[in-house]
Amino acid sequence: MEWHKRVKRLGPVETALDVSFHDKELLRLALVHSSYLNENPTAFSEPNERLEFLGDALIGAVVAEELYRRNPEWSEGRLTEARSALVRGETLARLAESLGLGDHLYMGRGEEAGGGRDRPTNLAAALEAVVGALFLDQGYEAARDWFLRISSAELSTLGEKSVPTNPKSALQELAQGKGLDSPSYRIIETTGKDHARRFTAEVSIDGRVVGRGTGTRKSQAEQAAAADALQTMGDVP
Repeated sequence: MEWHKRVKRLGPVETALDVSFHDKELLRLALVHSSYLNENPTAFSEPNERLEFLGDALIGAVVAEELYRRNPEWSEGRLTEARSALVRGETLARLAESLGLGDHLYMGRGEEAGGGRDRPTNLAAALEAVVGALFLDQGYEAARDWFLRISSAELSTLGEKSVPTNPKSALQELAQGKGLDSPSYRIIETTGKDHARRFTAEVSIDGRVVGRGTGTRKSQAEQAAAADALQTMGDVP
C-alpha cells in the first residue's frame, strides 16, 4: 500500500508543529513535495507550491509588522535588512529543521535518496506552505501568532546583531581591505514554478566559496549570500 494511503493520521505532525488544524487535508497538502507527485501522479491534486507562494508572502508581512512594532528607532534600511535575514531560506530551513518538518514530507524516492528531507530549499518551502495552509484554515492572526512563536528566538537575536545595510557592498569593502579579489556571484539553483521562483546564490572570493543564500529574486539571493559570507568571515557578530 502506498505511503500516503497508509499514513492517515496527522496527529504526530500537529504535535511536532504544536498546532491543530480544522481541515487536516490543508496540512497534508502543505507536506506534498512535487517529487512525490512525479512518482504518484494521482495521489494528490497538486504539490505544496501554491501554499508555499502564499506562505512566503504572509511571512514577509508578519515579520515586517513585528519588526516595525518592536523597533521604532530603526531606519527603513535596517528594518529591510533585518526582515531579509529572517525570511531568507537558510533561516526558514533552520526553523523547519528544529520542528522536524522534513521527516513528515511526502517525497519521491529519488529526492529522498538524494538527501531531500534535509535539503534547505525543501525545508524552507515546506515551512512556508504550512504557514499558507494555517492562514487558509484559521486566518491571518493564527498564522501570524504561530510563526512568531516558532521564530521568537530568531527575532530576538536580530536586535542584537549589527546587520549591514547592504551586505554586498560590505563584503566588497571587506575583501578589498584584506587585499582579496572582488566577490563573484553565481546562481547555483532555481526551484519552483514561475509564480514562486526561489533562487540560491553562491559567492566566491579568490576561487573559494564563502557564502550561500536564497531568495525569491536573484538580487535577494545574492544579498543573502553576501550576508552569510560576512558571518563566515567574522565581520558580523
